[in-house]
Amino acid sequence: MSEPILITGIGIVSAIGLDRAETLASLRAERTGVSALRFLKTDHHEFPVGEVPLSTDEMAERMGIPEGQPRTRTALMGMMALQQALKEARLEASDMARAAFVSGTTVGGMDMSEQFYLDFLNNDLHNDYISQHDCGACTESIADHFGPFASVSTLSTACSSAANAMINGANDLRCGRHEIAVVGGSECITKFHLNGFNSLMILDHEQCRPFDETRAGLNLGEGAAFLVLETEASARRRGVKPLGVLEGYGNACDAFHQTASSPDGEGSYRAMKEALADAGLTPADIDYVNAHGTGTPNNDSSESQAMMRLFGADMPPVSSTKSFTGHTTSASGSIEAVICLLALQEQFLPVNLGWQHQMPDGITPVTDPHPQRPLRHVLCNSFGFGGNDSSLVLALPTDTEPAASDKQVTEKQATANIPVYITAAEQISIQKGLCEEWIENPIRYEEPYVRSLDVDFKQWFTPSESRRMGKLLKRALATSLTAMQKSGTEHPDAVITGTGLGCIENTEILLTHLCEEGEENCKPTPFMQSTHNTISSLVSIHTRSHGYNATYAHKEASFDCALEDAWLQMQLRCIQTALVGGQDEMTPKYFGLLCKTGYLGHPGQTAGEAAVSVMLDTNASEKALCRLTYFKRCYRPTQDLLAQVAAEIGKVSAVMTAVTGQVHPDSPMLRTAATLFPDTPLLQFKNLFGESYTAYGLGLYATAQVLHHQQLPEDMLIPGCGQPTALSRILVLNQINDKDYTFAVLEAL
Repeated sequence: MSEPILITGIGIVSAIGLDRAETLASLRAERTGVSALRFLKTDHHEFPVGEVPLSTDEMAERMGIPEGQPRTRTALMGMMALQQALKEARLEASDMARAAFVSGTTVGGMDMSEQFYLDFLNNDLHNDYISQHDCGACTESIADHFGPFASVSTLSTACSSAANAMINGANDLRCGRHEIAVVGGSECITKFHLNGFNSLMILDHEQCRPFDETRAGLNLGEGAAFLVLETEASARRRGVKPLGVLEGYGNACDAFHQTASSPDGEGSYRAMKEALADAGLTPADIDYVNAHGTGTPNNDSSESQAMMRLFGADMPPVSSTKSFTGHTTSASGSIEAVICLLALQEQFLPVNLGWQHQMPDGITPVTDPHPQRPLRHVLCNSFGFGGNDSSLVLALPTDTEPAASDKQVTEKQATANIPVYITAAEQISIQKGLCEEWIENPIRYEEPYVRSLDVDFKQWFTPSESRRMGKLLKRALATSLTAMQKSGTEHPDAVITGTGLGCIENTEILLTHLCEEGEENCKPTPFMQSTHNTISSLVSIHTRSHGYNATYAHKEASFDCALEDAWLQMQLRCIQTALVGGQDEMTPKYFGLLCKTGYLGHPGQTAGEAAVSVMLDTNASEKALCRLTYFKRCYRPTQDLLAQVAAEIGKVSAVMTAVTGQVHPDSPMLRTAATLFPDTPLLQFKNLFGESYTAYGLGLYATAQVLHHQQLPEDMLIPGCGQPTALSRILVLNQINDKDYTFAVLEAL
């Protein structure tokens, strides 16, 4: 039986309160935070929203952020919530150095990007905010404000992001990587996604009414919440009293549509069923369901059908709290998890504000806050675009845990190093795609910026499908389908993507429209495709794969985070197969902006584009290219920790480094490699494949092909750094600005 995942600290900021006490008071008083816009500068004042009742400047002052220092509203709300959680859990800096930090967000620093986008392009007045745009920068701003976490990751699966952050953190603990995981999400309201949701025609002009027959859409909200997850052994050793228990969780893909839920709620039904199975519970054990309940006609009907399938005639009390907070999108999973904990602790039912009219064939939500029986186990749902559906089971802590024979719990705890094989790996990049011609005849570049060499996509898409997809989506799907076909995998157990920027071309289209033409007549397609998890969803929809689905958007470590997720779940025996992708595009505009930040534009460096798909399997196969035998990520490791990692890895025949092409003796990457693995030949791949946020995926791909073909292109040798005498065991090393270290060891078969 797995060790229980305890919750030892919570922090919450939303429209109904700046901490847990204010939040509880609003819930008990049935007081909504949804009202007229106050802080967002937009033309659309006809839409009520759930804004946090502080200006950005007021938040910065509270957190001690000096005037003139770049700050975003999403990061500031996250800092406020995280500060509360750390304080309640009594975490010191030494504890955080042993803890993982996993946050979910989709808009990142968009609130400042949409203000300064034209300045980014035309002058240098606000260049500091360019590097604050992406989701990973937001997460690192929150984390770095408090101390050196052991690892830092960013999930971006739209409205299920924070719930998936909780799942990832719990898997990290169950796998024994860390004893503490601080998890949650943060999201502010921006013109970008207000107009995006408006283009989908799913915003209500009145306060939203989830599960009501007259419901007309959602109210956007904003906020942040973080929870401290901890092993029982760690909590006991630190002497902290748990607030609750994360008993179980599930994630599934609806695999139906990029924005709409299926009529029967297949994905949400699977997620809830998996969460109950993981917790060792039956539907009859659930005492309350905090529904996703957005107030849109589609979601509430679909979720109702899924709950009816699961619970039948014995429906527990159900309500949506989005009529209190507004739909806080990426932060909703953790905000509503905290609300569930408050309901458990205070033994009350959050009512479904605004409900008056029964939906035909729909559920009847809670209007009476008094439970008919004690609340012991509650289910919390979070569903995102692309059918990314997640469910959590929360409970109050007990003095004694039942014996394994008394409680049947899915075995999700790593006991040994499970072998992981790379059964296929494909790429479309600045080298010729979907083949290994680059090994013998690589294309050499001296240009600072090159677009991908696209293949003929006709064999994968009809003309009508092709017209609806941006190029990055075509590349991602083509590499994914080819890798699946070569590995003989029809439906992967998991589809996990890393992308630093997502479909940035679509983001630019909508930003340009907002900045140059205003907020009228925004088109839905750029908004839908700008959402980071569009890529993973599209693969699952195209292949009808209902398994685990996740997207990581953590700058240059995005692919690394995705690979780590797959590795952890394989070590826990949750999944057998996983399709792990790394996809990013580089538009001319964004290339120019990243040159301003100093990320690109260096002599000898080429910026490229990446679409790489890697199939992993825990079963050996004749088709396998190589074996992945070791994987670890560290955020800001000490020299002692790096030495420990090197000792765990042992001798390797070469180190594949992610140097940017600007190779010189004092490069931090080369220093690290030479120090940890002295007298070991050092290799490179970005001189062939270019620099991009998910280039590390190309490094893993290239290393797998080198080991499989037992052939090393001369261009991959770093002058003066030796040449391997054998191609048997290669470490693929990543490091970004002396942090975000990744170590992956591949072995020849």
